[in-house]
Formats: sequence, C-alpha cells, structure tokens
Amino acid sequence: MKFIGALLVSLAVVTAVVEIDCKKARPIEEFDHYWAHLPTELQALRDSRPSGRITNGREAIPGQFPYHGVLNMEFDLGIGVCGSSILSRNYILTAAHCVDGAHGGWVIVGAHDRLIYEPTQQTIPFEVEGVSIHPGYTLDRIRNDIATVRLTSSMEFNDRVQPIRMPSRTDGRTFSGMLGTISGHGRTSDASPDLSPVLRYAINPILTNANCLEQWGNAVQYIEPQNICLSGYAGRSACNSDSGGPLTVQDNEESLQVGVLSFGPLAGCESGIPTVYARVTYYLDWILANTDIEDVAV
Repeated sequence: MKFIGALLVSLAVVTAVVEIDCKKARPIEEFDHYWAHLPTELQALRDSRPSGRITNGREAIPGQFPYHGVLNMEFDLGIGVCGSSILSRNYILTAAHCVDGAHGGWVIVGAHDRLIYEPTQQTIPFEVEGVSIHPGYTLDRIRNDIATVRLTSSMEFNDRVQPIRMPSRTDGRTFSGMLGTISGHGRTSDASPDLSPVLRYAINPILTNANCLEQWGNAVQYIEPQNICLSGYAGRSACNSDSGGPLTVQDNEESLQVGVLSFGPLAGCESGIPTVYARVTYYLDWILANTDIEDVAV
C-alpha cells in the first residue's frame, strides 16, 4: 500500500465546556490554532480527513490499567482530553502536543468510567508551572512529542492507582515483535463522534521502524529512530482522545512502558496503518531529569 507521510493526525480532543462531556467533545484538529503550526501540505488536508476513533478494542476490566490517567487541559478554546501514564505520586507522562499552550488542568486516576464518579477515582490538578515540554518539541514534523507534568498534590497509590514501570538506561531492546498494548477512552466507531465512557484497550505487534516506514510510504520526515510503531492489524488501533497514552509490553509479568502515543494516519484507524509513539528508551535521560523518579535497576 502507498501512503504519503502527510497522512497523519494528532490524537487529542477538545471540548468547549469546563466539565468534560464526551457527547460535546470534538477533535483538536477542528481548531485553527492546531493547524496554524502544521506545514502547508498538512493544512491542505484539513477538510478531507476522516473522524478518528479507537476501533476493535476491548473494554478493560476495572483496575486492569492502574497506571492510566485521564488528562484534562485548560485552553482558551476549552478543555482538552488526552491520555497519560503515572510515573510517581507527583508526576505523569504524556505527549507534548497535549499540554502545549495549556494554562493548567487536572488528571483523573483510578477511573474506569470517566462519565460517573467512582470511589476509586482521584482528581488532582496541575498548573502551567508544572509542565515540562521536551525542548526539541516541534509540531510541524511532530518531533520529540513528549512532556512530563508535576501535580499540585500527591496521588495515593492503591490497587487501582499504580506507577508504570520504565525501562532502564541499559535496555537496548527495540521491542519489535513483542505484543504492545494501548489503552484509552477514544471513539469506538465511524458512526458515532462520542468518546468511550469506559477505558478500552487494543493489542497488536510492535513493528520494526523499517516495517513502519514501509507502511507509511517511506515517510522518513515523520518516522525516525526516536519513534516506535504499533501495528494497525485488523483495524485494532487508537486515535483521537488517546494522545499521550502509554504503549506497554509485558516484561517479566509486569507492564513496561515503551511508548507515548503521538500520531496516527489520516486514512483512519481501520486503515491498518501503524500508529506512532515517542520511544521511551530514547527519552529516558530527559524523563529522569524532569521528574522525581530514578533509573530502575538492571
């Protein structure tokens, strides 16, 4: 299959009300400020892209992904929604494009159904001063799309709220061929614009970057060594509203985060084109320098 590198889209969503209402949510790509930073060839595609969604996934068992956080960002245009992962009691990890320009916000952890209050949920705010965006981040080619967020108060760990395990500095694996898992509250079908109220997930193989490049039509301007790709086989994929969410693998019977969801194909999640992530091992030094976590033992 031939696809040009311009066929990509950021995966965040924005709603125009302070209290998140999935039925009123719409993709961030519908707002002028998002497209203003993209190159001309992408702006030309603005009115021709399909709606994003998470397709052919499964509903998570409550507590199955205790490291997942629902990140809500306050912008001039409204409230954005992204995924995130818990690094420590004080820090979360997400995509840079999720928090770029945000005035603050909050993260909900321990949530299964984000539309209702659950006793397991903790809602913790953050301020703009707590946001650290990678200094090399650029939206025009979606480079270094990674950020950490310091919360204004500490979360409490329990069986529904736990930090994700990070690779060590000495972990030289590419993780290609391993099964990767992505979780989020993204859209579930083309027919409905609504986001999933409950946490869902999809599992597919992690690709080599060479294979990913081939499926993206050799788009070397977008797929680089600091990226990691998850297959879109059988239409299992994550899209709008899932940006910043963690890509994990099972390692010694534990979830290990290997990617941060960055972008996917404009051709749609059911197209089978891989979704693309910031590769965690590439950014470990930066993550450690901008959080309170320490390098894990070998």
